[in-house]
Amino acid sequence: MVDTSVVDADAVVARRIRLGVIGLLIPLIAAALVAMVLLWPTGNVQVDAIKTDQARGVVQSIKPCVETPADCDIAMVKLTSANIKADVGKEVPAPVAKGRGAQQVVVGEKVMLGADPKAPLTDRYSFVDFDRSTPLLLISVIFAVAVVAMSRWKGVAALLALALSAVLILKFILPAILRGSDPVLVAVVGGVVIMVAALYMTHGVNAQTSIALIGTIAALALTALVGTLFIGGSYITGMSLDNAGTLFEFANQVDLAGLVTAGIIIGTLGVLDDVTVTQVTAVWELSAANPRASRWALMSAGLRIGRAHVASVVNTLVLAYAGAALPLLMVFAMGAVPGSYAISTEEVVIEVFRGLIGSLGIMAAVPLTTALAAMAVAHRSPELRSNEIESVEPTPTEA
Repeated sequence: MVDTSVVDADAVVARRIRLGVIGLLIPLIAAALVAMVLLWPTGNVQVDAIKTDQARGVVQSIKPCVETPADCDIAMVKLTSANIKADVGKEVPAPVAKGRGAQQVVVGEKVMLGADPKAPLTDRYSFVDFDRSTPLLLISVIFAVAVVAMSRWKGVAALLALALSAVLILKFILPAILRGSDPVLVAVVGGVVIMVAALYMTHGVNAQTSIALIGTIAALALTALVGTLFIGGSYITGMSLDNAGTLFEFANQVDLAGLVTAGIIIGTLGVLDDVTVTQVTAVWELSAANPRASRWALMSAGLRIGRAHVASVVNTLVLAYAGAALPLLMVFAMGAVPGSYAISTEEVVIEVFRGLIGSLGIMAAVPLTTALAAMAVAHRSPELRSNEIESVEPTPTEA
């Protein structure tokens, strides 16, 4: 059986590679942190014109509207929580649309309401959506338990990293873009900080993780560069994005075209993490299995693994974005729009760019991280190398 513990130790990594990794990562991480401090949003980004009070409650009864019974029901909802604290516990009427495409509300259902605090109680609340807190909480608990059961302490660290990623997106990336900062710069800076925290928290502070991090940052930068070039050179305005009209009206300082590129960067992050860590781990394990392997042999074997991984990941990424554009593609199909015409429209081009540009970043990450990992573990000290060879060679009695 091969002893991989010596390969996992940083001592087996070529000293010059370790120094190079440290010398490269420290300035990159420092620059990202300084940029985050400089870009950190201050002030309130909320817009009063689209701000509404919220409430939650349980439907007690339903009756048809008096004036338009065919199109509307009145749900009597007992409020369980509300921004207007004096209304909690009261039963309030909330109009609910009915008919084709409308959501069917039943007695006992938990719902979310919008509120106009200036209106009288009888006209204050309106139905917004079902309250899906319970199924969301349930699937989140199942997911967390599954991750911890599969990966144990690494799973706990991964969940903490996921929570930190959510905090950075909500507290830094979104507000900074809304304050008018360059969306691409914000996405790159936020993405680097997220990856630093996620990789080191999940996989530990060591040479293996650091090499994966360099590959991730490099691929992230390439994704940002290619995205900026193609989005800018294709006359993409961003006005076809969901809720672009609202952003254009109430947050016209936001660069919508840059927002498209920022979305590609953020969407690629998680896949880059998976690819780079997998590649470095594969090279580490190949070196453990064959300590005599040269740098070229390790890189060649690692790339063979990477090609299979990239082929499946790219397909997944492209199909995911195609799935997001499926309703739009169906509309084009109904209108007998030729494929060559439809694919040039902004709505479709954005989805195509998301899949292809993200895939280019992933493909760039594979050879880079594989080469770095191969250089790192193919140059070990003679003493460690001879010890590894002895650990895998059979003893005379075994032979």
